[in-house]
Amino acid sequence: MTLVYYRGKGFEVRPSVYEPAEDTFLLADNLDVYPGEKVLELGTGCGLLAILAAEAGGRVVATDINPIALECARTNAVAHEVLDLVDFRFGDLFEPVVDERFDLVIFNPPYLPVQPEEVLGTMLDRAWGAGPEGREVIDRFLSRLPNHLVSKGRALFVQSSLSNAAKTLRALQARGFQVDVIGKKLPFEELFLFKAKLMF
Repeated sequence: MTLVYYRGKGFEVRPSVYEPAEDTFLLADNLDVYPGEKVLELGTGCGLLAILAAEAGGRVVATDINPIALECARTNAVAHEVLDLVDFRFGDLFEPVVDERFDLVIFNPPYLPVQPEEVLGTMLDRAWGAGPEGREVIDRFLSRLPNHLVSKGRALFVQSSLSNAAKTLRALQARGFQVDVIGKKLPFEELFLFKAKLMF
């Protein structure tokens, strides 16, 4: 087990659960949640972002395809005294919230290009690898996102320069989003934070 800290708050991270890093912290630094908002976090991992959203007054649903991640996130929610504000659900992307809409959707998706022969099939692999172009998960997310937002709803997610961020921007604009993009340079890539808002 590892302990990760964000602004003085400690979060337990178990083996086979994605450890928060620059991408998670970029999301956390730009997380705007208003009291009473309905928030969805996809791929919650250790629960850091869901917990911050709950502490800001959001009513949070947090999903993951990794059952160990959900257990880890629940443990952290108990430690931060927000378990009653976060509904943890098992499943892939929007499957656990089929008919629900949210004010804000948060996602730190798998976005790194991975060739089939590089995939080991572990849960940790699934947290970062996203097919040869790094877009297998992002494209599915973008296609369904508008169906799970209220009018003028928002999305906050990250992506790497290695997986064609320009294509993501075009896809969002084609679906009626106003988009702001923040870049953060890392040694081998650039991270892009997408802040997208439905215009209808």
